[in-house]
Amino acid sequence: MSDPITYDDFAKVDIRVGRVVDVQPFPEARKPAYKIWVDYGPEIGVKKSSVQITVHYTPEDLMGRQVLGVVNFPPRQIGPFMSEALVLGLPDADGAVVLIGPGQEVPLGGRMF
Repeated sequence: MSDPITYDDFAKVDIRVGRVVDVQPFPEARKPAYKIWVDYGPEIGVKKSSVQITVHYTPEDLMGRQVLGVVNFPPRQIGPFMSEALVLGLPDADGAVVLIGPGQEVPLGGRMF
């Protein structure tokens, strides 16, 4: 377990729900990955991210899917691609990423609490 944090520390992490609106291959990535664009609603808009989720998901599986992402990290250069958000997932038994999302449809941009 990590060191304890305060609620104020947790509140600084802005985790929102968004919908995948575009998926492109990312052949330049060191590990198999996709470039995805996620619409986080009218307040935040569309942010792009590099995601290593090719084991469990095809581009067709991802389109329209609701996901959770951290939207207040600074942009990060990943090869030739600038990632603007961190899409969240959990490792399966073999370490491959399984995406985190709401259990039912929710409004885009909703903040996790």
